[in-house]
Amino acid sequence: MADYCIIFAGGDMPGISRETADDMQNSADIIICADSGLRHALKYGIKPDIIVGDFDSYTDKLPENCEILRSVPEKDDTDTLLAVRKAIALGCRKIDLWGALGGSRFEHTAANIQTMLFALEHGCRLDICGESRLMLQCPDDGTKIYEKPQNECYFSVFAMTDRVHVDFLNGTKYPLEDYDMKNSFPIGVSNEFADDRIKLCISEGVALIIITKK
Repeated sequence: MADYCIIFAGGDMPGISRETADDMQNSADIIICADSGLRHALKYGIKPDIIVGDFDSYTDKLPENCEILRSVPEKDDTDTLLAVRKAIALGCRKIDLWGALGGSRFEHTAANIQTMLFALEHGCRLDICGESRLMLQCPDDGTKIYEKPQNECYFSVFAMTDRVHVDFLNGTKYPLEDYDMKNSFPIGVSNEFADDRIKLCISEGVALIIITKK
């Protein structure tokens, strides 16, 4: 049974090294491409196990020796959500989603962020990877530590639920303590690392963490 899955969607994909591509291939239990996300995988020589989609945006020849799951354009699920459903059905508890941000259609970015919540509700953690990294944090995580990246970065916290109770947020330029964060007020945007690590503990709700290069 698979545990860790990498999914490639069709949005913007940062340049990655050959070493990183090899690590992706070797570390993932399963690799899934959602429609035109296949282009990203093929560009870096990464062989997918499964390809899903209606193939409205990828019209080239599909590779052999992998499972093809065809859908129709008139469907409720996005191609990326279909890929996530497949990963969860295979038992995956951790998904890294690449190519989920940017591009000309912002609605796909919004849909992918909502898909993070879908995965969480189904017992799976999904991080969005790229120039920015997006993660969810919930009370079950206890105190979570975020290490300072090599590059200078912004550290943002948003309430994904109506309310997120922040027990404490320290190691940042603007700390918080015993604070009720609401999803109608973006107080957590563009904070910064003040120390080598940030510690965040929440006791209610689900928070979206975004680490972005300056």
